[in-house]
Amino acid sequence: MDRGIVQNGLRGVVAAETALSEVDGEAGQLVIRGFPLEEIAPNAAFEEVIMLLTTGELPTGEEKESIKRQLASYRELPDVTLYLLRDAAAAGIPAMDALRMAVGTLSLTESGESDLSAALPIIAQFPVIVATYYRLVQGKEVLPPRSDLGHVANYLYMMRGEVPGREEARALETYLNTVVDHGLNASTFTARVITSTGSDLVSAITGAVGALKGPLHGGAPGPALDMVFEIGEVDRAEEYLRAKIERGERLMGFGHRVYKVRDPRADVLAEAAKRLFAEEGDASLYELATGVEKIALALLEEYKPGRNLQTNVEFYTALLLHGAGLPTDLFTPTFAVSRMVGWIAHCFEQRELGTIIRPESVYNGLRDRTWREQLPSL
Repeated sequence: MDRGIVQNGLRGVVAAETALSEVDGEAGQLVIRGFPLEEIAPNAAFEEVIMLLTTGELPTGEEKESIKRQLASYRELPDVTLYLLRDAAAAGIPAMDALRMAVGTLSLTESGESDLSAALPIIAQFPVIVATYYRLVQGKEVLPPRSDLGHVANYLYMMRGEVPGREEARALETYLNTVVDHGLNASTFTARVITSTGSDLVSAITGAVGALKGPLHGGAPGPALDMVFEIGEVDRAEEYLRAKIERGERLMGFGHRVYKVRDPRADVLAEAAKRLFAEEGDASLYELATGVEKIALALLEEYKPGRNLQTNVEFYTALLLHGAGLPTDLFTPTFAVSRMVGWIAHCFEQRELGTIIRPESVYNGLRDRTWREQLPSL
């Protein structure tokens, strides 16, 4: 039987239709539910993006306030989740492993429905898990969530114990809006595969977290900022970066496997970081980072002409999250706080489709082997 051409990794294989996001790597465009990223990410509240992704429509003013109230009412974690997080912190478990384990406990309270009202408790508790675990690892008292704060502000408050400044909250909200969905990536595909079997929403989210935990997918924005800190001064950047390129090392925060031009998410986050550092951050760090970026782009064009290696989302993610006061080990969990909304929206789409995802494989192992019974040794 002819199984066709094998595409290891399914690269180039269209496995689903979606109305959630369109990624155009050649043009450097990202569309979220019909909105260009550049329009929605800097302007929308994350609560609005939650409804947009999961229902296809932006909320009215009354619906937006209702979502805020519901999220605030669902933030308290189940006792079993808190017990698990305390034990994980005592054992020094990495944050993404703790998140993967803790999210699974939320199935104890899942309704099984496939609409926004069923998803809101999971969306509300997800960032609380991350913030709570961070406090536990730091040996600090766990803070109860505040119902008077929005989704993003409460996340920052529960981590730091103080209400964030306006620009800090807006910068993080812009980040969450920017990375909420990005086509059929590995974690999103994982969520859809699990959902296609008829499994529950929490199982799909747990599997997606497991996929995101892998370094080939989730990556690590932290090293991009580490490089900037190591350079220290713009005057040192060319020598440092040139030596790195000549050693065959990658410049973290530059180049993308999908985008052949500048990553549109980098542009959105660059502008958000500029506002944040101008109002509430270390302006000198912003100047250093942008100076390093300019020199890196020039050197990449010199050493790798025609490849058009541009700044990607990781570079300004690291700068913005650092400016908002997040430690490096929370960069990927914070990404998950946003992307889990995209995962849920994809789960809803997959449930509507009602088809199990079950690709074929081609056997390439041995054939015609003969079984020989092994005699017992004396």
